[in-house]
Amino acid sequence: MVRKALARFWAILASLQVTIVALALLMALVVLCTLAQTDLGTLGAVNTYMRSWLVWRHLKGLGFPLPLFPGGALVGLVLVVNLFAALVRRFEPGGRRLGLWVVHAGLVLLVAGEFISGVFQVDARMAIEQGQTVNYLEDYHQMELAVSDVTDPSAKVEYGIPDALLKKGGPVALPGTPLTLNVKRFYPNAQLAPLGAGDPPALADMGVGAGVKITEIPPVTSDQDTNATSALVEPLAGGRSYGTWLVSTVLGAPQTFIHEGRTYSLAMRPRRYNLPYALTLKKFSHDVYAGTQIPKNFSSLVHLSNPAKGEERDVLIYMNQPLRYDGKAFYQASFGKGDTLSILQVVTNPGWMLPYISCTVITLGLLAHFAITLFNALKRRQALQEAS
Repeated sequence: MVRKALARFWAILASLQVTIVALALLMALVVLCTLAQTDLGTLGAVNTYMRSWLVWRHLKGLGFPLPLFPGGALVGLVLVVNLFAALVRRFEPGGRRLGLWVVHAGLVLLVAGEFISGVFQVDARMAIEQGQTVNYLEDYHQMELAVSDVTDPSAKVEYGIPDALLKKGGPVALPGTPLTLNVKRFYPNAQLAPLGAGDPPALADMGVGAGVKITEIPPVTSDQDTNATSALVEPLAGGRSYGTWLVSTVLGAPQTFIHEGRTYSLAMRPRRYNLPYALTLKKFSHDVYAGTQIPKNFSSLVHLSNPAKGEERDVLIYMNQPLRYDGKAFYQASFGKGDTLSILQVVTNPGWMLPYISCTVITLGLLAHFAITLFNALKRRQALQEAS
């Protein structure tokens, strides 16, 4: 009885019907994700529909969300299991179905590649002005509170506290320093305004925040807008409090305080990833079609310097021609400041080759299947001719 039930379950799992349902759900998710970009933005829509196990929604009258649709991760997993089960179930000795096995393996690899990209891919940016040298990336989807020891500008030491830690609140010790930051409140997005007559006292009592009214507002969803991520923090050191400070991405300059002769600065900024090498922008070019303002090409001539590897060379980055280096791809994304600022989109994706490999495997599998089918057909034809 149990064996029959398992055999039936295995047959259903490997059936063509499951494949069709999974593909139909993926098509529906693509449509829903495309429509949702208006409200959620590109990244928000992709995370909600394509890289989630379930699509959750709040319904009127309920104080909690409900799962209304399977997410892309769940549908993709079912499709991978279905393809693998079909491959195993229909396995036959010999080479008659070799091409189909290879095609199924390529499809499994293709879906697995998206899983790897969804989990491990990191998107960041490098904004670099002409003549400037930069050795870090910035992730505008995540923020951090930078605490810097700026006593000696030539030997500046920075500590980054990610927003995921700020959200938890409470004390955060900075290793290697006497400082502890007590995070009193974190705002994913806030509206800052000068204190007016009749307003309650400011929540901060030090720095520019002492004259600022802060109001929490919903996070933005448009790709063109950015959150004014803010926090109220209290530096503690040597049993002493240095007051409550307001830090925000919309405040123009870092704020400083002094402890035992050392000067520390506080600033909220996009999360940074330091690099063991540096890029210097030598020239940015913005080409347009003759007689128009229609962009033809953007390109950045950069100098790559990696002293640890003894590497010094110039590289031209332009549209559809990224610099691939150290597991990262540097794409030409945008520009500004009168064509003196270049913005590079930097993608770290350990599975970036998998789509190319899987498409190659699928193509080889189809060619093998067609070749085997043609060979068998010609063989049968020859046999019929000999028999007649």
